[in-house]
Amino acid sequence: MERPNLDFLFYPRSVAVIGASHVPGKIGNAIMRSITLRFGGKVYAVNVKGGEIEVNGRRFKVYRSIREVPDEVDVAVIAVPAKFVPNVIDECGEKGVKGAVVISAGFKEAGRVDLEEELVRRAKKWGIKVVGPNCLGVTNLENGFDCNFNPPERQARPPFGKVAFMSQSGAFGAAILDWAAREKIGMSKFISLGNMADLDESDFMAYLGDDPKTGVITGYIEGVKDGRKFFNTAKEVTLKKPVVILKSGRTEAGAKAAASHTGSLAGAYRIYQAVFEQAGVLEAKSMRQLFNYAKALAMQRPAKGDRVAIVTNGGGAGVMMSDGLLERGMKLAELSGETLEKFKQDIEAGKLPEHMSYRNPIDVIGDAPSSRYEVAMRYALEDENVDVLVVIALFQSPALDEDIVEAIAKMKAYGKPIVFVAPGGDYPHKMARNIELKGIPVYETVEDGVDAVYALVKYGEWLGENGRI
Repeated sequence: MERPNLDFLFYPRSVAVIGASHVPGKIGNAIMRSITLRFGGKVYAVNVKGGEIEVNGRRFKVYRSIREVPDEVDVAVIAVPAKFVPNVIDECGEKGVKGAVVISAGFKEAGRVDLEEELVRRAKKWGIKVVGPNCLGVTNLENGFDCNFNPPERQARPPFGKVAFMSQSGAFGAAILDWAAREKIGMSKFISLGNMADLDESDFMAYLGDDPKTGVITGYIEGVKDGRKFFNTAKEVTLKKPVVILKSGRTEAGAKAAASHTGSLAGAYRIYQAVFEQAGVLEAKSMRQLFNYAKALAMQRPAKGDRVAIVTNGGGAGVMMSDGLLERGMKLAELSGETLEKFKQDIEAGKLPEHMSYRNPIDVIGDAPSSRYEVAMRYALEDENVDVLVVIALFQSPALDEDIVEAIAKMKAYGKPIVFVAPGGDYPHKMARNIELKGIPVYETVEDGVDAVYALVKYGEWLGENGRI
């Protein structure tokens, strides 16, 4: 598998914004605002009109052409009308630019296949790698290089973390960034793929597969550019880190819509399903599921089996979790005789209430303090029949104290994946954030928790089948 070194796109020393503008609301102005907010490298403004512009309290000389910029330029962000882009690419080539992020629309998606082909031909002549065209830009949350033209007051940026996301839809990508920011899901890199005239989803997947700052690769795709390339790349990358894909165009109508959106050929959905299965790609069916999977995989190690133990202070929630797990093909762990005996002895000694159930789901009852949870979690994780632990906490119970945060943190020592479910409003949400600071993923609903367990089990199975776990 060819591994493109795209570090210059995410860690440039210098960037030129071609089409930079001083007019608020203009794309060229928005890009300048985004880039100059946190990026520590050199930024140059380019516009045929010349002059000066002020952005984020800084004044920039405007060069009429990138060729006039006095220093080397690693990346050009291009936001000029489509018909001018091929000539701009030539100027970038003469300047020695390594990569171009073409924000401009009006290419294949608008019926101008010829213009897009000319763009690619010129870029290849100069050895320039192209993102787009018709894209939102790229963002590196680690160093602040951000040429996303949606301004921060309209679209939040998530904190730096392990999840990378690439998207064929700029608007969907923007929504994902907003959602991740709100949920405090850390992201490493964001790539708006656009029309993928040059660099495609497989190129970025290969790059992210070797990126030490990325733990989970996620993406929204309508269709892949080269099916064989995608399959071969995914099959290799998924042995190193999980890949989660949300595929649209699953229906005939959706496939037609995809073709008019980015010029993508969505293809027969059943073929994609087979490719995902054979390459170890986890397929998500919704935005929420995509990040349910990603959060679990970013925060927990894959499961070595599909046997799940449940500890809960709400019987109904335990039943719902049991149903959900079984419906997704997982098993409820059958606790060993030794584990059952531990519970029995503690009940007889008065350490645990006699009315609790301990045959899995382990119902510690609504009056359970954190100390009772700790005993139940410990016994479940010590059982060799348990591969994954799900903890459900209804924080509405006044008995459940905040020591549960430290209690669950202690359970990490067992080395088994743990998923926490905390339904409810403000107080459960506050506790969830504290628990996640300890490295345990927390979900608001039982259904989301089922997604998380499924991802950990499914990816573990893939690694196991290939001798990697």
